[in-house]
Amino acid sequence: MISFGLKGGYEAGLKLINSVRLCTLAVSLGGIETLIQHPASMTHASVPRKEKEEAGITDDLIRLSVGCENVDDLIDDLEQALARS
Repeated sequence: MISFGLKGGYEAGLKLINSVRLCTLAVSLGGIETLIQHPASMTHASVPRKEKEEAGITDDLIRLSVGCENVDDLIDDLEQALARS
């Protein structure tokens, strides 16, 4: 499990999760496949901004649960998605 922020905030987060091809968009981060989520637009979308900030949920936060796919394929997928965001 890793998390990272993106330059460009909320919009960049949406672009990234909508650009990945190999990673599965999911709110549950437990499985054997690589799963990705953007908490600000998914799991915490209805949480007031102040509460999100207190919990460390920023608009640019991406959570990635790395699965059992080939590492080079995952890197390629993230690189092409990051180039779009």
